[in-house]
Amino acid sequence: MDHSGHGMNMDLPPFTLGRGLEFSADPFFLIGSIAALVLYGYAVLRLRRRGDGWPVNRIAFFLVGVLSIALVMCTKLNDYGMVMFSVHMVQHMVISMLSPILLLLGAPVTLALRALPVAGRERIGPRELLLMLLHSRYMKIVTHPVFTIPLFIASLYALYFTPLFDFLMGSRPGHLAMMVHFLAVGLVFFWPIMGVDPGPHRPGYVMRMLELFAGMPFHAFFGIALMMASGPMVETYKTPPASLGIDPLSDQNWAGGIAWAFSEIPSVLVLIALVFQWYRSEQRTAKRADRAADRDGDRELNAYNAYLASLQARGQ
Repeated sequence: MDHSGHGMNMDLPPFTLGRGLEFSADPFFLIGSIAALVLYGYAVLRLRRRGDGWPVNRIAFFLVGVLSIALVMCTKLNDYGMVMFSVHMVQHMVISMLSPILLLLGAPVTLALRALPVAGRERIGPRELLLMLLHSRYMKIVTHPVFTIPLFIASLYALYFTPLFDFLMGSRPGHLAMMVHFLAVGLVFFWPIMGVDPGPHRPGYVMRMLELFAGMPFHAFFGIALMMASGPMVETYKTPPASLGIDPLSDQNWAGGIAWAFSEIPSVLVLIALVFQWYRSEQRTAKRADRAADRDGDRELNAYNAYLASLQARGQ
């Protein structure tokens, strides 16, 4: 028996973590994950061949980010996610809130700009096209908080509480488009906040924290709404296969709990990253000030001390 036209067998055995982690690749995400790792690895090798380094921690972040996508899209978690709301919510939370943060900490845009060759005078190559995209009006719009925060919120409420979700779950292309959308929304939401790669918007650290906290509570409210519902709210998951042995309302409660709990994880990760970046920025500023003082013989400090002395002399 097929589910929602996907050609997937509905008679899945009861869910266990072991069964969920069995290999069952979605071709699009499998090819995309491999391609991302190959391109990233090639760019790192290109830098090292010319004598430039690339931080190992960034490599690790990007690798784990790609693997987190493969974990939820290239295993039977993806199959169970078609018939279990709770498993689908794990997919959603990982691919929209955890994977983007890890990928962005890998600084793929910075790596590409450093690895791609300069095309030359009055020529346009891949590096120049990337720079044009980064500085385009389109990118300024899609990475602006006025756009990203409502989009981040609407991806929950306008999707799950309208017939749109059931429509997308009715076909493989629709399900694929939804998962790609989750990933893209997470990337554009966290990109200006993380501040690792260059982008059109680079607000101060306090403003980045405010942007983060402007979106996160809505995930918690969404989860609470699912947990407090007296009946199944999403048509797709109202009649789960009998072979699973689950109650749809109980499964929905689990989905709500996952959405509620998961809203805290990215907040903590991003806050740690922001505090570390802020500290590093202050350290660099202090070093620049020290070097400037060494060059001019503490001219500013001496001038300030002379000013204080003049004030004291006037007071006498």
